[in-house]
Amino acid sequence: MKKFLLTASAAALVTAASAGYAAARDQIQIVGSSTVFPFTTAVAERLGQTGQFKTPVVESTGTGGGIKLFCSGVGENTPDFTNASRAIKDSELETCKANGVTPVEIKVGFDGIVLANSKAGAAVDLTKEVIFKALAKNVVVDGQTVANPYVNWSDIDASLPNTKIEVLGPPPTSGTRDAFVELVMLEACQEEIKTANEDACSEIREDGAYVEAGENDNLIVQKLEANPNAFGIFGFSFLDQNADKLQGHKVDGVEPTFENIASGEYGVSRSLFVYAKKEHVGVIPGMEEFIAEYTSENAWGPDGYLADKGLIPLPDDERAQQAEDAKALKEMGS
Repeated sequence: MKKFLLTASAAALVTAASAGYAAARDQIQIVGSSTVFPFTTAVAERLGQTGQFKTPVVESTGTGGGIKLFCSGVGENTPDFTNASRAIKDSELETCKANGVTPVEIKVGFDGIVLANSKAGAAVDLTKEVIFKALAKNVVVDGQTVANPYVNWSDIDASLPNTKIEVLGPPPTSGTRDAFVELVMLEACQEEIKTANEDACSEIREDGAYVEAGENDNLIVQKLEANPNAFGIFGFSFLDQNADKLQGHKVDGVEPTFENIASGEYGVSRSLFVYAKKEHVGVIPGMEEFIAEYTSENAWGPDGYLADKGLIPLPDDERAQQAEDAKALKEMGS
């Protein structure tokens, strides 16, 4: 039978560790966001290369799924870290606290959400309004709220391609989906819909125009290559890594570039996070060292190896503060 860490406090966990309760696991376990996955994987590999610790296991479960696992409790059968492409929700934080979990929030950088397609497909200029009309479950036509009638992009705007609307994107468990809804759908929601029922602004159509493609962004890339008329929604880092195959499109006149996301000019940008389980620090080997590596300038700095993978760094002063707070295992709200 597996042994479990039986307490929720860090002090008691250290006592438990000395009694051998944590001996069954000597490898860090990380879950969460598919967007943050490649960055965290790179840091995990660096930690493993030191030879002091086993390379952490990193799983792509989606932000929502990762936080659920992370907040489920304390013990060797629960993750030590979770990646998130949005901040933890109040309801999730309450679940963590109820289960004896104290998350340490580390903002690791920025990312943009892009709408991209194969370079063999059409290049387009989009607005948030057009994206909303393409993907919303309900839209306003001639003053009436109706089920989305748009079949082709040209039905929305004659300057757009006369091709079927097909957008591959993340499922509801994804932080990218949450951020996309907040940054695009809610901002561009038509006033008539917002006034009648603001919750309806976040509803994505279910008639086949939007295809939930799971948490594997690499799979979306493959599908876009196979179908030049389809578009995909994912983080900028995946566009950056596949720039030979894919093209990202302007949103409200601004290109999704490293510089435009870093400056805030690109309007579909969000912060990325890693959450550490404070109760496991000092019990699961290597957690402090993993945090130190992630928050080192060699990793998340402007010239660090994570920037080479598409992570947009935080401003210098914010990086310094985040590194200090992470090292101190500062609790949220303190």
